[in-house]
Amino acid sequence: MKRMRFTEEQIIGVLKEAEAGAKTADLARRHGVSEATIYNWRSKYGGLEISEALRLKVLESENAKLKRLLADAMLDQAALKDLLAKKF
Repeated sequence: MKRMRFTEEQIIGVLKEAEAGAKTADLARRHGVSEATIYNWRSKYGGLEISEALRLKVLESENAKLKRLLADAMLDQAALKDLLAKKF
């Protein structure tokens, strides 16, 4: 089965349908996802508007970038400490 990637707009649209009273099983069948996927989407995107979801995505990518930078800095610092410890 081909794996589809849904955009935040599509996910929020599906969740709006669920809030309007559509059954989760029907939504899952119509959109080609499992019921568990819809519940996971609800836990992550429940109550968000499209603009908020896009902002969340930007913040998550920025956070990941900062974590990588911190890890690189810590690795450099550890390497320098090892180098200094060996010289003395």
